[in-house]
Amino acid sequence: MAIDWIGFAYAALLTVGGVVGYTRKGSKISLAAGLTFGSVAGYGAYCVTCDPRNVKISLFSAFLLTIIMGMRFKRSKKLMPAGLVACLSLLMILRLVFMLL
Repeated sequence: MAIDWIGFAYAALLTVGGVVGYTRKGSKISLAAGLTFGSVAGYGAYCVTCDPRNVKISLFSAFLLTIIMGMRFKRSKKLMPAGLVACLSLLMILRLVFMLL
């Protein structure tokens, strides 16, 4: 049973990003979204650790973040944080799809 270190790092990054958004800008939405998506991504990484073919939860959370943050990036044209999270989420989707092949 190999631990999904990349998945756990992605989840930690989402959580830390939400906390940083809250501490710098006072954004409660950022905190709630970061903690929610970080928790879901962490649980998804745990599921992938237990069964490498069980990528549904991780794939769903990464897909949702790619869409949401991609739309925010398109609207704002700011790389931080929307563009970065959209790119990382897209890379996570590609990684999970390649794990299934």
